[in-house]
Amino acid sequence: MVPNYPDALIARILRSVKSIAMVGASPNPARPSYFAMKYLLDKGFNIIPVNPGQAGKEILGQKVYAQISDLPAPVDMIDIFRNAEAAGPITDEAIANKDRLQLKVLWMQLGVINEEAAKRAEATGLTVIMNRCPKIEYGRLSGEIGWFGVNRRVIDNRKPFAFSQGGSLRRG
Repeated sequence: MVPNYPDALIARILRSVKSIAMVGASPNPARPSYFAMKYLLDKGFNIIPVNPGQAGKEILGQKVYAQISDLPAPVDMIDIFRNAEAAGPITDEAIANKDRLQLKVLWMQLGVINEEAAKRAEATGLTVIMNRCPKIEYGRLSGEIGWFGVNRRVIDNRKPFAFSQGGSLRRG
C-alpha cells in the first residue's frame, strides 16, 4: 500500500524540523541523496550525513557520522535514503536513540515502504512518512515546483504563493 499523507502534515513537519540526519548520504554528486542534501542545506536545514563508509569525512561541508548512535543531539528527523529492507534496522536504531536525540520524525525516501518499521516507530510516538522525498515535498508545497507548471499542469510565469495552510515554508 502506498501511504497518502495530507499536505498540512507534510508542511507542518517541514516547517518544524531544523536538523535532519540523512542516512545513506552520498558524496557522489550524481546520487539523489547528494542532490537532496544540497537542496535542503540551501533551504536552511541542518543536514547531518550518516554513511559508515564515509565516517569522519565531509559531504557538502558537513561531518559524516557512521551511525545514528554516533549523532550529536538534537536531531529532529531521520531521513532514510536506503532500501525498505535496510529501513527496519535503521528504524530500530532511531527508536533506541529517540529520547537522547529528541527525535520527532522518521522519514523514508521515495520507494521506501516498510510497514512493520513504521508501526514500531509510531508506537514510540514518532511521526512516520514513507515513500516521499522532503526535497520534492518542500519544492511542491513552497510553490517552487508549481511555479514551473508541474503542480497545476499549466506552464506560466506567475510567482508561487506561499503555502496557504499555516504560512510559508521558507526558512529564515
